[in-house]
Amino acid sequence: MEPEQIIEAPERPSNNNNSTKTAYEQQSVLIPPNRMTPLKNNWEKICETVVKNMRLQIRMNAKKKTVDIRECEETEDRSAIQRTYDFLRAFMLGFNLDDAIAMLRLDDLFLETFQIKDVKNLQGDHMARCIARISGEKGKTKHAIENATKTRIILADSTIHLMGSFANMRSARDSLCSLIMGTPPGKVYSQLKYVSRRLNEKF
Repeated sequence: MEPEQIIEAPERPSNNNNSTKTAYEQQSVLIPPNRMTPLKNNWEKICETVVKNMRLQIRMNAKKKTVDIRECEETEDRSAIQRTYDFLRAFMLGFNLDDAIAMLRLDDLFLETFQIKDVKNLQGDHMARCIARISGEKGKTKHAIENATKTRIILADSTIHLMGSFANMRSARDSLCSLIMGTPPGKVYSQLKYVSRRLNEKF
């Protein structure tokens, strides 16, 4: 795809040529360099989701490195553009497409981002060991936290992205902060068993 090329989802024809609404809300989501390839590979499904389900217009602007969304005459849900913005932002942060799409279907899913240094000021080898402790061997620790707290976690160097309900993200953040502060993974696993049991009792 050439840098200046713009890919735009098909615009649904208007049934009202005399509509007085001329100003439509629009939003742009920046495309990180490492997410350009996944975006291109999933572009058809993203367009279908946004155009058919959310009734919005969407285009990829490769020159500005953004994905632009805009309301149109077919837009029915006034919250559609904000929910779609959150969906696209989740995908750009590194969450897989199906998890990001869940933000369009569920009202209680949110995103949160924090830095490891916000919890404890670590540098060099100390930071590297902390990141390894959070991830665990082959991602075992991270997956254990996700499964126990019903959240999704993206570990991007020293930045942590969370997706889930407020209560579940708080539980996941507590476990992550314990690991950052140096708590052994074994002790965190024990805490996760209690958290998982408590969350299951709510359902």
